[in-house]
Amino acid sequence: MTLDEKLVQIKPSSRQLAFQELEFYAFVHFTVNTFTNKEWGDGKESPSIFNPTQFDPEQWCSAIKSAGMRGLILTCKHHDGFCLWPSKFTNHSISSSPYKNGKADIVADVSQACKKFGLKFGIYLSPWDRNSKLYGQGKAYDDYFINQLTELLTNYGPVFSVWFDGACGEGPNGKKQVYDFPRYYEVIRKLQPQACISVCGPDVRWCGNEAGHCREAEWSVVPLRTKDTEIIKEKSQQDDSQEFRQRKISACDEDLGSRTALENEKDLIWYPAEVNTSIRPGWFYHPEEDNGVRPLSELIDIYYKSVGGNATFLLNIPPTPLGLFHQNDVQRLKEIGDYLNKAFGKSIAKVDFPTYEHHENAFLYHLSFDEAEIRHVVLQEDISKSQRVESFTLEINQNGKWESFYNGKVIGYKKIIRLENPVKSGQIRIKILDCRLEPVLKSIAVY
Repeated sequence: MTLDEKLVQIKPSSRQLAFQELEFYAFVHFTVNTFTNKEWGDGKESPSIFNPTQFDPEQWCSAIKSAGMRGLILTCKHHDGFCLWPSKFTNHSISSSPYKNGKADIVADVSQACKKFGLKFGIYLSPWDRNSKLYGQGKAYDDYFINQLTELLTNYGPVFSVWFDGACGEGPNGKKQVYDFPRYYEVIRKLQPQACISVCGPDVRWCGNEAGHCREAEWSVVPLRTKDTEIIKEKSQQDDSQEFRQRKISACDEDLGSRTALENEKDLIWYPAEVNTSIRPGWFYHPEEDNGVRPLSELIDIYYKSVGGNATFLLNIPPTPLGLFHQNDVQRLKEIGDYLNKAFGKSIAKVDFPTYEHHENAFLYHLSFDEAEIRHVVLQEDISKSQRVESFTLEINQNGKWESFYNGKVIGYKKIIRLENPVKSGQIRIKILDCRLEPVLKSIAVY
């Protein structure tokens, strides 16, 4: 079997396909930190400080929807251990807060609002719990964590994402907890089989930074051992085993999936990237950042490079202590949606599952349409057949002559080509110069 034949056998699961199709979705960081003006809580905060008197998840969902997002992931429990639902396994929860006299359930309310607005609902549950006395005690803590995970996966309807990070510290006994991730995964697969497990999980990987930076060539077919980069990041690679004599893999590596990177890898995995960043400098709300909301141009640039670069885009919006998105954030989200609707609302030309001509070591796709100014070209591979395109060029017909106006590398689920200087034509040609076996495009669209 050739390398290319081996590579195209690696394909996404149904849950990974559905996840990638969401493209753009929200993170919502909300906990006691919202009331202490901190990024990380220490677990000693009194639940009495949590009282979002104007909490309105429908305001959140309306704003998220206006940006063109399709889902919401809620920090049900951050590192401070405070639970936004009435967990039966701890008193450090909303039940001990003054909000609605301890009778509230933020997770339920957000889940129901998502359903009303047609958004997918996801959960973030921090494995690090700085409040729990069991943390650092091995199985005893894992049992506690599994109990809370089970509550979230059984009481709040369908969950599209379970988002874990690898944050880890010492427990009251002075020991770090070694997370039993395989056990966590087993529970998720049993209770929510269509949920993708992200970052510290086998379904969706972290892009390698929280600033919104994206790779020029993002591959979804990567070495199997890439899935452990966040779980074992504290572990130095001093082993003498064969695995550790191979090149080190970091989530920050620029090249994770080229032929060169994969040629000596024994085991491969479909492991698409997620770009996560916040609309503000911090992940939680800080009043001094009200004028620090990222400019539209910066957020749109991240969108082009993530959603338009074979990744997904997870954008955090932190609610205020009132339980509302700040008006500056709401305004920016609407601006994002307005921009995307204007740019991609109606295509000049679109062909689904186009056929190619094989000509002089290239695969050619042609589109003809009424002459117009071209600002965007959007290419999609049928990733159910794997990711194949290694390089391509775009050409337009000018006075009967084909002229190149863009050179690209990978396509994957979606490649958005933004033309800073629009070109005018009625014919466009996509020339696939290098691919694994033959290309299988799902869509070509011109805007």
